[in-house]
Parts: sequence; structure tokens; C-alpha cells
Amino acid sequence: MRHRKAGFKLGRNTSHRRAMLRNLVTSILLEDRVHTTITKAKAARPTVEKMITLGKRGDLHARRQALAFLQTREAVSRLFDTVAPRYGERNGGYLRIVRTTFRKGDGAEQAYIELLGAENVLDEKRQKRAEARQKRRDALAATMTEKTEGQESGDSKD
Repeated sequence: MRHRKAGFKLGRNTSHRRAMLRNLVTSILLEDRVHTTITKAKAARPTVEKMITLGKRGDLHARRQALAFLQTREAVSRLFDTVAPRYGERNGGYLRIVRTTFRKGDGAEQAYIELLGAENVLDEKRQKRAEARQKRRDALAATMTEKTEGQESGDSKD
């Protein structure tokens, strides 16, 4: 029986589970939004909130504690420079878990885990991607018209 045994095992041994959660937390802090399973999102939520609380503290010891857990220095600098100041007046509840679809392969329930207040950043990223996509479409259309014009002029000479 698992009476009073709190926490998520996630079907992994201890070292694999710890590594997976470290990777997930690092990705959330770097990307603001990650698509994963519901159970992994619920398991990662307390750790991300602890990291943001460390970032709000902002002293050297907190930075070293974050460096000991997070995978990259970029994640630590982003945590202390951009993410933590965003929640200066807020006491907890920094994340949102939004349920999405079921995964096709095994039927696992999927979700987005995202930082609150990251909507503006995500919208800017979405706009940049849309602009880049439109540029590629325009360039492709221009090359296609050049090819068709070149073929038509080549056909008339023969």
C-alpha cells in the first residue's frame, strides 16, 4: 500500500525522474511554455515555483542553489533577470496548466504548462514566426514565377 507516500514516480527510477524534471523545469524557464503530459506538468509545478521563489530572493546563495538544479547558465540568468521580476508582488501561483488533447500513440492526456504573464512574449514569438513564414512563401512564389517565365520564354524560341 502507498499510504502517505506523496509525490509522482512517473514510471522511472529516482535518477531518471530527477533528470527528467530538471530538463522540464529548465525548458519551462527558457521557453515560457512546454507541451507535456498532465502528470509531468503536475510533478514539475512545485519545482518551478521553488525556482521562481529563489529568483525573487535574488541573493548569491539563491543563485547558487538554482545553478545546482538547472541545466544551463542561460536558464539561471533568465530566471533571475526576466522571470522572477515579473512576479515581484505575487505570492505563488506562477504557473498555469492547460489541458489539450490525448496523445495519438498511447492515449496519454497532454497539457501546456506555462508561466503566467508570458502571453506577450509568446505573441511576439508567434508574430516573428508568421513573418518569417510569409517571407519564405513570398520568396518561393517569386522563384516559381521566374521559373515559369523562363520556361515560357524558352518554349517560344524553339
